[in-house]
Amino acid sequence: MVGAGMAEYDIDGLRMVVPDAALNARIAAKLEAGTYEAQEARAAAMRLRAGQRVLELGAGIGYVSAICARAVGAGHVTCVEANPAMLPVIRANLERNGYGAVTLLHGAVTGREGTEAPIAFDGAKTFWAGRIADGETSAARRVDVPALGLDGLLHRVRPQVVIMDIEGAEEHLFDAPWPAHVATVMLELHPGRYPDTVVQRIVDCMSASGLTYDPGPSCGRILCFRKLRGR
Repeated sequence: MVGAGMAEYDIDGLRMVVPDAALNARIAAKLEAGTYEAQEARAAAMRLRAGQRVLELGAGIGYVSAICARAVGAGHVTCVEANPAMLPVIRANLERNGYGAVTLLHGAVTGREGTEAPIAFDGAKTFWAGRIADGETSAARRVDVPALGLDGLLHRVRPQVVIMDIEGAEEHLFDAPWPAHVATVMLELHPGRYPDTVVQRIVDCMSASGLTYDPGPSCGRILCFRKLRGR
């Protein structure tokens, strides 16, 4: 039983509760049908192994975080979410599914290095639309959030697996090779938010990091890479 103003869904054996105010008809339909983040969940299930350390950027409602925790163990998962309104939703969903040991960090990852100055975030009504604020963001939706650097997170968490869905901010994370301990990268591309040259830069950066295209879990805008054998 959930309270008024909350919607409850069962997806692949996981119980997710989301505020009605954070939903629109499209997202609610996907949650109801069990197809929400289905490609991301499939990719994670294909490649994750018990004991691996996972860093997830863009936790949403905590569904993919829970999928990761089920595969590798909750204590091996760190997830990051920029939208402050979603933090209690993510935490509650992880706890109700038995994955309260997942580390949840608040902040926006918008570059390799963090800054002391906060980042303006667009806290859109529907959580799917949350992204770094731009000229179209109304003052009512702007909220300042901590700016987390990818390099610092990679050093602190030392993940073997990185998963990200950060609404276009991935554009700024692939300008230099990644550390050798990262063996798998899964990301959702947002080609409507940057030119094709950014996609090329992502692929080139992964190649320079000793990772190659992984066709098995890749699907549509879900682009996956794995460590080259022998590297």
